[in-house]
Amino acid sequence: MPVALAYAAGVLCGWRFQVPPAGLLCVAGALVAAAFILQNWRGWLLWTLLVCLGWTNMTLRSAVLSPVDLKVLATDKAEIVTLRARLVETPTLRVFVRDEKESWRAHALVETEAIQRRGEWQPTVGLVAVTTPGVLASNYFAGRTMELTGILRTPPGPPAEGLFDYRAFLAWQGIYFQLQCADTNDWRLVTHTNSPAQPPVADRFRDWSQRTLARGLPVEDEELRLLWAMTLGWKTALTDEVSEPFMRSGTMHIFAISGLHIALIAGILVAVLRAAQLPRGACGAVIVPLIWFYTAATGWQPSAIRSTLMMTVIIAGWSVRRPSNLLNSLAASGFIILLWQPSQLFQAGFQLSFFVVLSIALLLPPFEDFRQRLLQTDPFLPDELRPRWQRWLDWPLRAITTSLATSLAAWLGSLPLIAHYFHLFTPASLLANLVVVPLSSLALMCNLGALVCGDWLPWATDAFNHSGWLFMRGMIWFSEWTTTLPGAFLYVRTPTTFEFFAFYTAVFFLVAGWLWTPGKRRWSWGILLALAGGWSVGEFRARDEVRLTVVGQGANAIFCDVPGRDHDLLVDCGSESAANFLVKPFLRAQGVNTLANLALTHGDQRRVGGFKLISTEFGPTHTFTSPARSRSPAYRDALKQLSTEPSRGKAVSDGDRLAGWEVLHPADTDKFDRADDNALVLRGEFHGVRVLLLSELGAAGDKALLARQSDLRADLVIAGIPEQGEPLSDALLAAIQPRLIVLTDSEFPAGKRPKPALLARLSRTGFPVLRITELGSLTLRFTEPGAFLTTADGRDVSTLPTRARQLPHHQK
Repeated sequence: MPVALAYAAGVLCGWRFQVPPAGLLCVAGALVAAAFILQNWRGWLLWTLLVCLGWTNMTLRSAVLSPVDLKVLATDKAEIVTLRARLVETPTLRVFVRDEKESWRAHALVETEAIQRRGEWQPTVGLVAVTTPGVLASNYFAGRTMELTGILRTPPGPPAEGLFDYRAFLAWQGIYFQLQCADTNDWRLVTHTNSPAQPPVADRFRDWSQRTLARGLPVEDEELRLLWAMTLGWKTALTDEVSEPFMRSGTMHIFAISGLHIALIAGILVAVLRAAQLPRGACGAVIVPLIWFYTAATGWQPSAIRSTLMMTVIIAGWSVRRPSNLLNSLAASGFIILLWQPSQLFQAGFQLSFFVVLSIALLLPPFEDFRQRLLQTDPFLPDELRPRWQRWLDWPLRAITTSLATSLAAWLGSLPLIAHYFHLFTPASLLANLVVVPLSSLALMCNLGALVCGDWLPWATDAFNHSGWLFMRGMIWFSEWTTTLPGAFLYVRTPTTFEFFAFYTAVFFLVAGWLWTPGKRRWSWGILLALAGGWSVGEFRARDEVRLTVVGQGANAIFCDVPGRDHDLLVDCGSESAANFLVKPFLRAQGVNTLANLALTHGDQRRVGGFKLISTEFGPTHTFTSPARSRSPAYRDALKQLSTEPSRGKAVSDGDRLAGWEVLHPADTDKFDRADDNALVLRGEFHGVRVLLLSELGAAGDKALLARQSDLRADLVIAGIPEQGEPLSDALLAAIQPRLIVLTDSEFPAGKRPKPALLARLSRTGFPVLRITELGSLTLRFTEPGAFLTTADGRDVSTLPTRARQLPHHQK
């Protein structure tokens, strides 16, 4: 364990501090030489060498070592190129369901050999992630060389604060560019002497296994696909809709090839081989290659590699009759994985896998002691004299409480990580895992039985497959049922680093018993009280902070998060697609389970098309609309839905207030022909900074607003692009006098892109202009000093101090 921790510390240094690789190699060489010469200091030097090795390995994996590296040749701007590349792995498929229709997309990882620009080829090296709509032909598999044409660009960052950062996810794997092909016709095989003639053995095994597991079943349904996912690591089945009940019930881990799969396979093999009278050494020589083959066939998942390494150590020790240690095996597997790929330390799969096993190793023993004391019977009472019903309950109680103790240990260990990566708090997982884990073991055993029987015992294969299907049907039903229980799950914000440290410290002190141990009790409670005090101070300082987020990538939504939940406001919810893929995940990442206020500015499909979904998922307490009529079908459907619940819907106009915002437009009597001119205009003030939301106000609405309002001054104005004309007329800007303009433009459709004439006119006014298409999204934090603007990936954009701080002292 100390060896793995020292090496991991070096990996962290390599991530945090950029040092030339040559310098690190020289330091490592000097440490090796000093360790040979200075015998008395050898121990300290070797520990320092471990840190240096981790640092060096991490730096070498991320540094540019070739003059033709793709990071040197390519630019941040998107361009159409042709790549000659080799498939690192067989392309995988992802399925997306929309309006009950499936659409498929192929994902591949290629290693580039050359790049063609403007008709000229140039050698290059580097990894590129490729996405293509449709299903590729079966002759595209790992090892083959092809030419691909598409748009080469840097991967997109997070669309809003708290959402998945695809760019960082790929960067940790050494992938810095993405190629987007229009369709499968952009793929062309290249004849190469080293290209394999047939797919790898692991691919052929997976294809055969899928056919075998489907034998005897009438259709390829959800249950069968999930059996493929659980047994073979086939991730295509795990769509967002299918995964959601498993995520909310905390049972998603059964689809990661992990210790459950490896231990079950190893146990079955050990039982069969020992029954065949094979000695321990021969059993180990047969079992270890087989479980590694299974790991390769299921895609080399981090959890599978960790489990297989641990099982290899355990089986090797068992074969030579040597004892094993769980913590030692865990550290050894972690050390080997980080030697192979140090960036695994920063990936969710690695962290969850190791933290869960570490928690079980540390927390399960005290839980077991408590469980045994709880179920202990009278040692002086013979078992024959105990009531029969008590003896019947012994085994079920032991099995249930053991499973509950294991589930609790794993849940406590993964709790902050689940909140960080998935924004979920899942108390229901303690109940769900009591049933789903045994069912998954039975289903996995059935699948293994079917694969063993194969075609030579078809009746047994059919029986195993039907049994596995039934167990999977039970897992789906029970996972869905547990999510309907009160308090089964909650969406939460991402914990801070301080909260991570405080949580694990508290769990350690509690389980170690130091809170009640004389000599340790006083300082343990002192540390916990200090941590609680530090957390309270942080919460007190953030109690008045207001956050306003403009969700980009065409979502057309603005969320204002104020202290408490009663005055939170979502302004528009985007189209149906944007609401599903952007707005809904964003609200969940902010810990929103029920939305207090929703404002629909006007009847535009791109603004209100997702109302039904947002209303279903978050149940807004109050929904505010414009009093003007609209021809938009989506807007009319929203109004019709609100009319069935009059207490939830309200039309607001000039002079009204909603969730702390002042409504400036439209008036009750306004009847403009265009929906954009009827858009709600809202103004709010936070810590002395005024914010004006214009939505997509058109020219006619612009004039009406100017005629009606005498004071439109604001520090920040947020405006969209109307269907016709330009936003923010010169007269309106003169009345507002903003210190910053934010344009909520969009790449698609073309009408939502600001025209060069508009940008030139705004630049002549002297007011700074920020475009959402260039930033991705924007978060404004309002505190006492003013407003601080950051993008979703954490870049500081601008600062707006309060107006009072800009005035001379005698005018304050």
